[in-house]
Amino acid sequence: MYPPSEAARRSGFSLDTLRYYEKIGLLSGVGRTSGGRRVFTDDDLSWLVIFRCLRDTGMPIAEMCRYAELSREGEHTVAARQELLEQHAARVEEQLTLLQRQYAHLREKIRFYQGLTGATPAP
Repeated sequence: MYPPSEAARRSGFSLDTLRYYEKIGLLSGVGRTSGGRRVFTDDDLSWLVIFRCLRDTGMPIAEMCRYAELSREGEHTVAARQELLEQHAARVEEQLTLLQRQYAHLREKIRFYQGLTGATPAP
């Protein structure tokens, strides 16, 4: 069992984000101590790992909620979960391709300015 501060540290989410995720049902079933304080389990932290991945790769909260809902419904939703993740992965791949093109353009522009200033190229 982990107190909220430890769950926040391990997940990289703020305490406010953990509370928000619990409030909207994204993170469900968070335990409480006899004094009413939230405590997080290894299972909760596992959920937070996937939520971190999905959020960092730009998945909207509504889709994250849908994924969590499907997961909690059981094995009969495996195909729907897979489809949701495949669609998201395709969007991430498109974004990666765009970022690679834009990064190449930035590096080209930097080389141009280095040629003008005589600066040595950075690695």
